[in-house]
Amino acid sequence: MLILLSIYGMHRMGYGFDMTYLLLVVPAFLLSLAAQVAVKNAYRKMAKVYSSRGYTGAQAAAAVLRYYNISDVRIEKIGGTLSDHFDPRTNVISLSQDVYDSPSIASVGIACHEAGHAAQHAYGYKPIVWRNSILPVCKIGSWAGIPLAFLGYFLGFETLVWVGLLLYSAILLFQLVTLPVEFDASRRAIKVIEETGMLAEGEELSGAKKVLRCAAMTYVASLAVTLANLLRFIAIFTGGRKRE
Repeated sequence: MLILLSIYGMHRMGYGFDMTYLLLVVPAFLLSLAAQVAVKNAYRKMAKVYSSRGYTGAQAAAAVLRYYNISDVRIEKIGGTLSDHFDPRTNVISLSQDVYDSPSIASVGIACHEAGHAAQHAYGYKPIVWRNSILPVCKIGSWAGIPLAFLGYFLGFETLVWVGLLLYSAILLFQLVTLPVEFDASRRAIKVIEETGMLAEGEELSGAKKVLRCAAMTYVASLAVTLANLLRFIAIFTGGRKRE
């Protein structure tokens, strides 16, 4: 949708080759692609290395919950790959089958990370409260922000342009607040892993840290893509207006 609107907007504004796309969006997209490849490679490698202590993903998540004295969160098995998540609405940690049943380094790291999110909710971690408060505006901005901005541009209604861009920027704010949430969940995971001896020092612990570090970089890359798109659309509208 955004691509079609952008192409149409370029045509109406008299632009030919879009330098902002080349300079802003393409590098951010390549960073995002590299981050996704890195996390998949790290997961694939560490999924083949088993923990000497024998913890499965489900057992590891349960250990984190016990550490934080959380008794009202369930751990369930779901389908898919890297589909693991915690849903605060149902208080359920959903682990993909490969993570739930496997005693691999990757499984332990991922399961503990998701349990770290449960701990954040249980203890009222501020950034996750802020993120949830932004979410409704973010959802509106994701589907209405840029269309409103284009509509405002074509109607010559500058205020509507900036309303649309402001709504779209809510996505950027949401992703920005997501970074400390994800880093903190990983920090909690590694803390419990170390203090309980869930993974052995050396390759096992460093392997789990690498998987979580690569996963965190996907959120950094997503933030970069959104920022690049926002700057590009600002350049489109302000630059297009000056050309008239």
